[in-house]
Amino acid sequence: MIGGPAQQPRGATQRKPSITDVARLAGVSYQTVSRVINNASDVSPETRQRILDVIEEVGYRRNRMATALVTNRSTGIGIVTSDSPRLGPIGTLVALEKEARLKGYGTAVVTVEEPYEGSVEHALETLEDAGVAGVVVIAPLVSMAAAVWNARVRVPVEMIAAGVSSTPEVVTYSENQELGARLATQHLIDLGHTDIAHLGGALEWFDAQSRRRGWEGALQDAGLSPGLYLEGDWSPRWAYETTLRLIDEGRLPEAVFAVSDHTALGLIRAVAERGLRVPEDISVVGFDDVEGSDYFRPPLTTVRQDFPALARSSLEVLLAAIEGRAVSRSPSSPTLIVRESAAPRAQRG
Repeated sequence: MIGGPAQQPRGATQRKPSITDVARLAGVSYQTVSRVINNASDVSPETRQRILDVIEEVGYRRNRMATALVTNRSTGIGIVTSDSPRLGPIGTLVALEKEARLKGYGTAVVTVEEPYEGSVEHALETLEDAGVAGVVVIAPLVSMAAAVWNARVRVPVEMIAAGVSSTPEVVTYSENQELGARLATQHLIDLGHTDIAHLGGALEWFDAQSRRRGWEGALQDAGLSPGLYLEGDWSPRWAYETTLRLIDEGRLPEAVFAVSDHTALGLIRAVAERGLRVPEDISVVGFDDVEGSDYFRPPLTTVRQDFPALARSSLEVLLAAIEGRAVSRSPSSPTLIVRESAAPRAQRG
């Protein structure tokens, strides 16, 4: 066991271990410990691990205020997010906060609401006044992104928005939502389906736009005409009522790519209530891999978003903007999760 700092007399306040304590116990210089804490690459793996072991053993925590005073650089990151309860914004927020903490940055989160024109600018000003080094804006909606572009901010700003290009003032990053939709649609094509519909989300959402493009692109690349497209509100209820109407009108397609797992859930219930079966009468693929989607009836084939990868890369893009260096902005990639809700066309009932 690594020996810690000298014990204090009983009743005395326990002194917190310092970076000097860590250096002494690890047998390295203060500067080497500092380079490990700041993720510098010029430290050998063995030395890095020894220092990390000491840090964990003695419970060292970096004093962010002291670091900011010494380096004249803020160690705070601002995050602006909408008040949407949907998986994408929430999953991104949680992953970002965790990743920033792992990199030694504190976070300040501000939630905005419509009208975004006023609330977004106020949020950015609040974070700037708080002294953050930069701001990440989780902007799933077109109107929210417009407010970010129109705001005047003196610190670097990054926007997480699917399929949106950077501007001179605002860098962007996202997961490749279009690729995810292509994976979902291609899976149905590979199963032999040619009549593939898309129950989409509201096109005010960048995710909905990207997923529609992916569906259309996969079909066109396969020489197929895009099938039925209907724009909804992402909810199970809308999908349920829409699917009932399609069945009653005799327009149910042979396969559907649903814009979200909740949309797929509403569709599956409507199909069951009309005495039909998934995947025997209609194949279904969702998007998001929400908790419990593997317990749908049948277990749902879907596209899983990698929020930790999105957070790591997006934070690196912001830090590069803060430090004035170049970095790859290649979007992170989702993964197709194959379960039992889609079957070969030849097996249809």
